[in-house]
Amino acid sequence: MNLIQTFQALQAKLPLIAILRGLTPGEAVPVGAALQSAGFGLWEVPLNSPEPLESIAAMREAYPHVLVGAGTVLTPQQVRDVHAAGGQLIISPNCNPAVIDEAVKLGLISLPGVFTPTEAFMALEHGAHGLKIFPAELASPAVVKALLAVLPKGSNIYPVGGIAPDNMAPWLQAGAAGFGIGSALFKPGKTAAQVRVDALAFAENFRASKAG
Repeated sequence: MNLIQTFQALQAKLPLIAILRGLTPGEAVPVGAALQSAGFGLWEVPLNSPEPLESIAAMREAYPHVLVGAGTVLTPQQVRDVHAAGGQLIISPNCNPAVIDEAVKLGLISLPGVFTPTEAFMALEHGAHGLKIFPAELASPAVVKALLAVLPKGSNIYPVGGIAPDNMAPWLQAGAAGFGIGSALFKPGKTAAQVRVDALAFAENFRASKAG
């Protein structure tokens, strides 16, 4: 499978992106094991974490069947740095066409942050593979529903910010494709065992919300 097919397959299995802000290289492999055991196959190490490229490289080597990449990617040079480290996902808090263009050029999965229809259409025109609604605390399921009514069919929207196991259902009912999950899943000082417990809770609640 190529990278897009792998992304689609992992998304179909469990479209939850683990946002590992603050992860250290020493934690990367054990936290990865916890995530993989809970079914998470999309992992993001924000670039404002300690030595993020080392963590990405370690996870890519240890877990070749998941997609690992970076968050808080703000410049084309950072896209190149992530690519050189083996990263496959380029996730941003904003919509920067130059960052999207570089990710697409290098064959990486691009998930920029958007908040308005203008940003959403611009991101898709530049080849983004999905849209991160950020911060979701300032949006609502109604916003997702309204965006999907006008965006090209098949557009994937991922609310990020304030997502918890018990509040996913309204977003899913509005058409959200999945979620980015941050501090409710991982934060500095949390053990791999604790991450696994919370990852399993997210996976279970996601599937229940989707089915319901």
